[in-house]
Amino acid sequence: MGYLPRWGVLLLDLLLCTIAFWISVWIGSNYFNYSSDNPRILPIGQQYLVIIIVQMIAFGAFNTFSGILRYSTFIDMVKVLLANLTTGVAIVLFNCVMDWSTAGHPIFNTIVAIYVPIAFVLLFTLRVAVKTFGEVLQQYGNGSPRVLIFGTKYAGVSIAKMLRSAGNTPYHPVGFISDGEHGFEVAGLPVLQLNEKLFDWMKARNIRHVIVSPLKMREINPAKDLQIFIDHNIHILTTPYFTSVENPNDIDAQRIGRIDAIRIEDLLERPQIEVNTENVRQIIQNKVVLVSGAAGSIGSELVRQIQKFGPQVTILLEIAESPLHDLSLDLEKQFPEARFIPIIADVRDRERIEQIFSELRPDIIYHAAAYKHVPLMESYPNEAVRANVSGTKNMADMAVKYGAERFVMISTDKAVNPTNIMGASKRIAEIYVQSLFHKLQKENPQCTKFITTRFGNVLGSNGSVIPYFQKQIAAGGPVTVTHPDIIRYFMTIPEACCLVMEASTLGNGGEIFVFDMGKPVKILDLARNMIRLAGYTPEKDIPIVFTGLRPGEKLYEELLNQKELTLPTSNNMIMIARVREFDYDKVSKLIDQLIETSHQDKAFTTVKMMKQLVPEYISKNSIYEQLDPQ
Repeated sequence: MGYLPRWGVLLLDLLLCTIAFWISVWIGSNYFNYSSDNPRILPIGQQYLVIIIVQMIAFGAFNTFSGILRYSTFIDMVKVLLANLTTGVAIVLFNCVMDWSTAGHPIFNTIVAIYVPIAFVLLFTLRVAVKTFGEVLQQYGNGSPRVLIFGTKYAGVSIAKMLRSAGNTPYHPVGFISDGEHGFEVAGLPVLQLNEKLFDWMKARNIRHVIVSPLKMREINPAKDLQIFIDHNIHILTTPYFTSVENPNDIDAQRIGRIDAIRIEDLLERPQIEVNTENVRQIIQNKVVLVSGAAGSIGSELVRQIQKFGPQVTILLEIAESPLHDLSLDLEKQFPEARFIPIIADVRDRERIEQIFSELRPDIIYHAAAYKHVPLMESYPNEAVRANVSGTKNMADMAVKYGAERFVMISTDKAVNPTNIMGASKRIAEIYVQSLFHKLQKENPQCTKFITTRFGNVLGSNGSVIPYFQKQIAAGGPVTVTHPDIIRYFMTIPEACCLVMEASTLGNGGEIFVFDMGKPVKILDLARNMIRLAGYTPEKDIPIVFTGLRPGEKLYEELLNQKELTLPTSNNMIMIARVREFDYDKVSKLIDQLIETSHQDKAFTTVKMMKQLVPEYISKNSIYEQLDPQ
């Protein structure tokens, strides 16, 4: 349905004003003894011209015809009212002036008094009628799916109003859902109770969608309270900004934009993250910060969060050219006032790393560069050692040599009791930076502080399970799960980076910080929920196939070694793992030998040396199991 042009709206309004004028003349002639034969009164045709001209000027002054009729608001109605009142007042004043100058007035005041309310009623009715017709046409004429809105507060009511009035939202609200009071109406829609009867009611009316208001998302536990909708194959929708809004009181109708399907990330039960931003600011503000692996999932988010705290310059160290280029363009647009130095470099190239450190002298290093894919590294142990062990050693040694204040290493829960090459290589890197710090601290208490952070799987990162499942579901399945009992810990990229940055402020050096990852998630349940959220029935519309554990994979990840203890910190989401200490002089020699062996491409020899350095490393579902004691 097209929009009526401005001149068309004006002509339609003037037509209604014409009708109002002649109704006023008829009423005046029949009930107020109005006679056009009075010589002091202008002929009826001239009276009409005066009123219409004045009315047109008033319409222009208040710009009443510039809006779209079907989207008329309260403000538009006020403009129309003011235009009509102005017309009436102007004509009455005109009569007063004429009375004073010629002892007569050209337009009967009674006609004006009748005309003003009648004209407003007609103009008001036009806008209400067009608005109502537009809503009906939008909601029913194109077969829009009917939805219920979960949440009856301001945000939920705003969503309902937006859906009724906006032309680009294809949903038709038919009611609200409440887990509290019910049985009344809000904005003309019934408020229904959340119980089993509700789903029978929805099924009978073919309602398959529920929109959760952003404030409701904050009040409930999505992982628990929305599961009832998923179990009944109800498609859950929400506004896309709710996860980032800082103040719920800021929510208004303008900010509630398009409606999107809820993300699986919002249905995973995780503890609320709170970070002491002032502590982070103290160590980053006006400092030179280097992030290795800067274009990766964790690295790029770290770079963005670092900008909140005013670094002097941020060095983006990355080996992948295209991702670094894309990141640089995004950062220039997002942070036009910040300074960035993108550098193409490989952490395995010791000479290149030293050149960078000697020229730029970074104060804070966040070392996120690593190989992380478990099955792939199981096939390439030498590459894992070169990147994860040698690369970390190069970065750590240069941090010490050029006087960096802090070195924060990003590790993984797979380093605890490792069963694969990747986890073992990260554990060896942990051992190196920790033993290096303890040696340096004895010689110089003001040395570089080395801090290690461990966390589990990151939602949405490159190669993570959720994007993989999404592609499989989009292709019609099957969804592949390695084992029906496999579980994992999950955390979002922003949450992980927040905790990494705060952990870097808590450490005095040598600590390994572990994060509270919340409750572990069963991957099979994750797959089923993702299928339901996509509008399908698991095992019926989209099959689930079990493929068996991959090389090096175990059923569950551990955040702490059994021999390790934890100590609390000021942030209850961050704990310190008390790990056994290693002698740097002994460990560094073994690590040097391991790195040298990795360049000889003797995979079994490399893995055997890794097992000597990390005795708890026991291979699972791998060709290297033969190296473990029976």
